[in-house]
Amino acid sequence: QVQLVESGGGLVQAGGSLRLSCAASGTSFSIRFMAWYRQAPGKQRELVAGISSGGTTNYADSVKGRFTISRDNAKNTVYLQMNSLKPEDTAVYYCTMQLPPRTYWGQGIQVTVSS
Repeated sequence: QVQLVESGGGLVQAGGSLRLSCAASGTSFSIRFMAWYRQAPGKQRELVAGISSGGTTNYADSVKGRFTISRDNAKNTVYLQMNSLKPEDTAVYYCTMQLPPRTYWGQGIQVTVSS
């Protein structure tokens, strides 16, 4: 069965950096579209960044130039490098894998940015 396990979250001051990791198992990772979503308190879940099997990336406007999504197919892992963090980046971050017709979700990891 597919499992996604996130790590790397925590508390950081505004302007700081964090790198989230998501280790995948249970399927052929290299051919899957992977993405990071986030959900802040009282807000809807939103797409942060996505990466295709070929390495094509897309980003939410709010994180362009600050966040970078990447993948290491040898390690079955997708990353989200977050720089110049802002208090409004505070949210639970979720790793997802598209395995049509389903999308699998990790358990989520908290990122808190203090001002």
